[in-house]
Amino acid sequence: PVEPEMTLMKSLAFSACTLALCASAALAQTQPVTIRFAGEFAGKPFSCAGKVEGIGATKAVVTPSDFRLYLSNVALVRADGTAVPVTLQQDGKWQHRDVALIDFENGAANCMNGTGETRDVVVGTVPAGQYKGLRLTVGVPFDLNHNDPTLAPSPLNLTSMFWTWQGGYKFVKIDMATGNNAVMPAKTDGHAAPQHGDKPGAAGFAIHLGSTLCQSPSRTTAPSSCANANRMELNFDTFDPASNVVVFDPAPVLAGVDVEKNTPETSPGCMSFLKDPECNTVMPKLGLAYGEHKAGAQTFARVR
Repeated sequence: PVEPEMTLMKSLAFSACTLALCASAALAQTQPVTIRFAGEFAGKPFSCAGKVEGIGATKAVVTPSDFRLYLSNVALVRADGTAVPVTLQQDGKWQHRDVALIDFENGAANCMNGTGETRDVVVGTVPAGQYKGLRLTVGVPFDLNHNDPTLAPSPLNLTSMFWTWQGGYKFVKIDMATGNNAVMPAKTDGHAAPQHGDKPGAAGFAIHLGSTLCQSPSRTTAPSSCANANRMELNFDTFDPASNVVVFDPAPVLAGVDVEKNTPETSPGCMSFLKDPECNTVMPKLGLAYGEHKAGAQTFARVR
């Protein structure tokens, strides 16, 4: 007869082998994916040093000083059109749940209000298979968009990328000094009239994209909903992570606006708030409706 101890040991050994095989099989059923991004300004690599010419309706000279954005709901697309979510690597720094921060500024030169490290990739896994396209959202999902950034995990702990609990995060933050030698303020209090954002009357030009008309009792209370979610949905029919890059360039978005002027008593540039003439052309070029202005084809992102 077989000793009970021996039977138990064999059973445990078999179970261990089974677990190892299952883990190996599960690993074989997924594949790693790295999606690359590039920040450009008027077709040239974004840089915190120097100036960019030919921007806006007046072909102005600008000095870029920030370029960051949040992405979410990243998915690869199969040949049959099925979108397969990318399971993001939870690295504790750049990616949390299904949100990733892309950061093209390096905190140097003109980008003194930024951070030293940059990030131009989204890293994760997808089920093994063949894919032909890419879908993603520029923005933070509602359930993560209106929490306390001082308690949030990285990369949602950047107060420089946040307005208020009511408004949530700046999905896109692009700042620049303009030809009048003005600069964006070093720090803002997060409470611009008439809603939230940076101080009205500040100099320079900015594109800050975020949700507006969010319903809550106060700016420090999370809303129940936002009338204007302002999340950009990007869909690229042809995209190969091994050879393609998603390029973000604000210059085409600014094509119809005079970046050296700003309507009095409004935030500098276009910060998504209503009744800001500088947003009349900017928002539609982000693929978003704005007041009476219908959404147009987005010109902010392309595949290279």
